[in-house]
Amino acid sequence: MNNRNIQIPQSKSILVTGGAGFIGSHLCEKLLQAGSEVVCLDNFFTGTKENIRHLLQNPHFELLRHDIVHPIFLEVDEIYNLACPASPVHYQYNPVKTIKTNVMGSVHMLGLAKRVKAKILQASTSEVYGNPVVHPQDESYWGNVNPIGLRSCYDEGKRCAETLFFDYHRQNKVKIKVVRIFNTYGPRMHPNDGRVISNFIVQALMGRDITIYGEGSQTRSFCYVDDMVNGIAAMMDTGDDFIGPVNLGNPVEFTILELAEKIKELVNSKSKIVFKPLPEDDPERRRPDISLAREKLGWQPSMPLEQGLNKTIEYFEKVLS
Repeated sequence: MNNRNIQIPQSKSILVTGGAGFIGSHLCEKLLQAGSEVVCLDNFFTGTKENIRHLLQNPHFELLRHDIVHPIFLEVDEIYNLACPASPVHYQYNPVKTIKTNVMGSVHMLGLAKRVKAKILQASTSEVYGNPVVHPQDESYWGNVNPIGLRSCYDEGKRCAETLFFDYHRQNKVKIKVVRIFNTYGPRMHPNDGRVISNFIVQALMGRDITIYGEGSQTRSFCYVDDMVNGIAAMMDTGDDFIGPVNLGNPVEFTILELAEKIKELVNSKSKIVFKPLPEDDPERRRPDISLAREKLGWQPSMPLEQGLNKTIEYFEKVLS
């Protein structure tokens, strides 16, 4: 029998940095379901083993405790770079470390991609737009960011990471993808991450005052995590001619006060809504223009806010019980 023509199917080997985090753990799940070999890398600053515990027995899943501020040498086909604390409470806890994760971490992951000729995706953020003077925000807008404020370690760190990705692409021909993630929510959010949805749900479930910063007139758009992960994976699977950046988020806009009232209603909470001063550089409006994602990825979110909030509330009820 001639074996030379037999082709053994090969699954992709994929590295997910920040893979034990909120979005990262859902991404690891999706990639495993698609038949890939997944290496989850995390330093567990904000990620937790609980997020990926159900994956540990999967023979196609590997967990590495590592900080991408330091180099690592692996053989992989694709890299999803999600490693970085993403909420103000966490990224302001150690701002220098946040910048290092964004800048040095990107250099190390891009260096790895260059060495092994892997395609690499950067999970950037809507925060690159700062407090926008253009609304809604499309990818051509350069942003309005304070370079020396309390949020700058994250905002400018992510902006610098995008620069590094594009320069590695232009100078070293690294295959890159860049997505800009807008507010995302769902199960496995950290209860103490300071994000508005997790804050409101925890406060409502525990009967505490629901805290709104400012008058509640500032707006956000909220994308359910399953929709977000589908968009991220779709971007990685596009051809090499489209590298981004591309906005991923939900274009339906709500005021913070509307969100607080909706969560209070869904939880059936007796919590009071109280108002406190607005933090420094908090954006007044935030809504993505996702025309490019619709055109290039055939992607748009499908989960209605109320349905997604109910799933998230169910998760927090278990976590807090």
